[in-house]
Amino acid sequence: MDLNTVLEVRDARSRVPWRPGDAWLGGGTYLFSEPQPHLRRLVGLSRTGWEPVRELPDGSLELAATCTIARLSRFGRSWRAPAAPLVEQCCRAFLASFKIWNMATVGGNLCNALPAAPMISLTAALDGTCLLRAQDGSLRRVKVADFVLGAGRKDLGEGELLRSVTLPARALASRTAFRQASLYGLGRSGVLVIGALDPADGSLAVTVSAATVRPFRLWFPLPPDRDALRGAVDSAVGADGWFDDIHGLPAWRRHMTLRFAEEIRRELTSGGAAG
Repeated sequence: MDLNTVLEVRDARSRVPWRPGDAWLGGGTYLFSEPQPHLRRLVGLSRTGWEPVRELPDGSLELAATCTIARLSRFGRSWRAPAAPLVEQCCRAFLASFKIWNMATVGGNLCNALPAAPMISLTAALDGTCLLRAQDGSLRRVKVADFVLGAGRKDLGEGELLRSVTLPARALASRTAFRQASLYGLGRSGVLVIGALDPADGSLAVTVSAATVRPFRLWFPLPPDRDALRGAVDSAVGADGWFDDIHGLPAWRRHMTLRFAEEIRRELTSGGAAG
């Protein structure tokens, strides 16, 4: 898509005051996919030099906003953390060609805040925290599960930049389970559920996404029984939290979410509590 209203593309390394009509440019796979008549200038992030994936001294993992899906996938295949399989599973949940994989970024996937975005699913399930930088240089941190507010809505101020997402060491040590469903063989995710069992204290986190307008991460200090899990999902999502579009009706999304959540509970807890 030619963005014929864009008059200038500048390098993000040169600090120029933000103005109406500006937009951050990462991989550009969304920006150039449809008309953007409100844009006048793009601020490119490709030369920032941020390390795509960085293992921190405390055992946590930092994903730069500019890390591409292809780069993350390569890292995940060689990574030895217990939660490593989840990286490739979420990368493969993309409805995207290899060309998109090599350009689309983790940050762009989060900032679009689409329900089916698999990087939202991955980072929310592993209790990720977004690092946000305002135009005045101030920083703030927001959990991924709180960063995405709804379909296409996120907690991001005017000119604010998503710099990175950090996944804590404790979450990376978890044993995980993954379920995903689409209406079509190669269709967009209609339901995506991830479980993470903490080996340190036996707590269970179940993250629901794609079926819902935003991600919901449900944490249980001890694995719940079937009825408690179903009740927690329904209570958290509510009647209005199920997404409704051509990729799945809310009733189907809820049914599959509850089915997958129970499968995950059983897989990670060998049947879990009686029920």
